Amino acid sequence: MLAEALEKAAWMPLERLAKYEILTEPRPKAFRYKEQVVVERQFKNKKLLGEDWAELDYQPLKCARKYRLIVLRKNISVQQGETVLFDEVRYFFYITNRPDKAQKIISLANGRCDQENVIEQLKNGVNAMRMPVNDLVSNWAYMVMAALAWNLKAWYGLLVPNRERGLELVRMEFRRFLHAVMLLPCQIVRTARRVIYRVLSYNSWLKDFFATWERLQCFSTA
Repeated sequence: MLAEALEKAAWMPLERLAKYEILTEPRPKAFRYKEQVVVERQFKNKKLLGEDWAELDYQPLKCARKYRLIVLRKNISVQQGETVLFDEVRYFFYITNRPDKAQKIISLANGRCDQENVIEQLKNGVNAMRMPVNDLVSNWAYMVMAALAWNLKAWYGLLVPNRERGLELVRMEFRRFLHAVMLLPCQIVRTARRVIYRVLSYNSWLKDFFATWERLQCFSTA
């Protein structure tokens, strides 16, 4: 195998590029309760210990030229509870002709994976690829409505003032987004001069919902 044949000196530790620039002070990471439950219940867990990358020239059999091949090696520890079972090594290969740094190439490839998640959600979450009727025009309209619903969810996530929460909404499954943000039980009270909307339940997304609403109000008055 190409990756296993590389010398030890060819591997370099991978430093991931920051997803965004911190303008204020970095916030401490929240306690990982799910990780604690995994350890307490003796579930099998995989932890990433480190990442290394190497680079070499590679020419596919039916290609007339050589391409740049970047190999990413992930060192994984397989654990059960607090007991280490064994170590596992996985390789990821990126073929490219871009002259960018390896960190940027890997980051671009990970971004492409996000697009594949979008395609998968459009197929299963919104059911855009499941044709409900046998008429071509009706199926076309059905797919357009499903794509518009997904795009509205993505735009809503990009408008959330909290950047991290907004990106979480963008990646969220459509069914979960529907129940977390859209299907909120609400009591409507009509008075003489105004209409009052009383939200009857609470979830962790309400704070972001109201913050986004205030931001949209500023856009409408600008």
